[in-house]
Amino acid sequence: MNPCDLTAIEARDAIRRRDLSPVDYARALIERVERVDHAVNAVVAADFDRVLDDAREAEAALASGAELPPLHGLVFAVKDMIDVAGLPTTFGSPLFAENVATRDDPIVAAMRRAGAIPLGKTNVPEWSAGGNTRNVVYGVTANPYDLAKTCAGSSGGSAVALACGMAPLATGSDTGGSLRNPAAFCSVVGFRPSPGVVPGGDRGIAALPLPTSGPMARTVADAGLMLGILARPDRRDPYTAVIDGRTLWAPERFASPGRVDLATLKIAVTEDFGFAPTEAIVRSAFRRAVAAISPALGAVDETSPDCSGADDIFSVLRAVMFLGSHHRRVVETPDRVGPNVTANVAEGLALDAVAIADALTRQSAYYRAWQSFFETTDYILCPAVTVSPRPWRELYPAEIDGRPTRSYYHWLAMAYAATLAGHPAITIPCGRDALGMPFGLQIVGRRHDDAGVLAVAAELERVIAGTSGLEPPQPDLAALENAPPLKDAEGFRDFG
Repeated sequence: MNPCDLTAIEARDAIRRRDLSPVDYARALIERVERVDHAVNAVVAADFDRVLDDAREAEAALASGAELPPLHGLVFAVKDMIDVAGLPTTFGSPLFAENVATRDDPIVAAMRRAGAIPLGKTNVPEWSAGGNTRNVVYGVTANPYDLAKTCAGSSGGSAVALACGMAPLATGSDTGGSLRNPAAFCSVVGFRPSPGVVPGGDRGIAALPLPTSGPMARTVADAGLMLGILARPDRRDPYTAVIDGRTLWAPERFASPGRVDLATLKIAVTEDFGFAPTEAIVRSAFRRAVAAISPALGAVDETSPDCSGADDIFSVLRAVMFLGSHHRRVVETPDRVGPNVTANVAEGLALDAVAIADALTRQSAYYRAWQSFFETTDYILCPAVTVSPRPWRELYPAEIDGRPTRSYYHWLAMAYAATLAGHPAITIPCGRDALGMPFGLQIVGRRHDDAGVLAVAAELERVIAGTSGLEPPQPDLAALENAPPLKDAEGFRDFG
């Protein structure tokens, strides 16, 4: 097997047994990038000489017999929203096209301490605003299963890098599904943890924990392994409780969440949470998946929490966040800010204090409704995304099954249902839809039941792997290698 196709745990164990050299492993991943990335444009900045230098250091430590950290010799991709010292951090914005980081972000620093090596930066929409990974700095990132279609976003470059075997682990972040949506579109795993589990010490509005970072991988176990590193004490995030230097959650549980008997659980299934504008093809794929895995489940009920007002609440809180972060940029450099960010700032400027107070109050009721629901339900199964992958030239789905969407982010409603309640949610691969594109199953658990969500996801991953017709697809690497450069496609670097 090509080392690129090993899971993170398999690669880690092979390195520890000295069956796989860290240098050979790094070279294989670099070679994979050089073979296929021209077709998908996932890795947009890298210093491969430094990657190999870091791998040689890892190999020397291995040879010395020193105690090895948990991710020793592994390689991970980094979303272009956080810093890797010496590499550009552009946020997909022309305002930062020449920005080179001078330090590692705390997430990257934690991964380095654990022995992992940054491969390079992965592409994002401008400021991670939107579910289509494209920007004027680096252009578009294509879906490896159909190069004419989007990989979603905002962690689209990370998802594509994982799907193509360029790295076994990748960082991502999520507000309205930015981890989960691209994972679904690319047949990989994306986990949005509970607020504070992965600290966001530089979150612009610390009191609003809608955005969070989280792990992306090709398997649930690998995502849990990475989450155990990302979940660390950091008092700068008010949602990360730190007592005597430790968090309230044990990070080691994420890497080893244990087994769970699916037949003992009370599972809710929903196609739309009662409000998400879900495409018929997605509903059909979900019903087919639930029917196939139901024999492994216990009590299953078609129901969902009360999500009244979700669209309005999310739009207001999102607008407040973008207004706080980007108002000055839109005012001072309007020609260098894209349409999604501009639209969010305009929404924020149209709000008054009453509207903001109302949204915060309604979110409180929304949260409490979810807590009541989970008193009698253990987990929710639902689609990860409302639509099958669309062409990447479409900035966002303006309509779904003939019905207009409310905004460029309305089609992310299946994901932000859980965001608003602050519940952990994971997307795992679950076969293909009727168009042959990857389908993602989303699992949502109780707030702070992150280890439980990982355990249930791992069990469902096993069930899916053994169920005919639900096998996770793999991209055709030979076809990608022979594809023309994506940069030559019309519209490659357009905003909209």
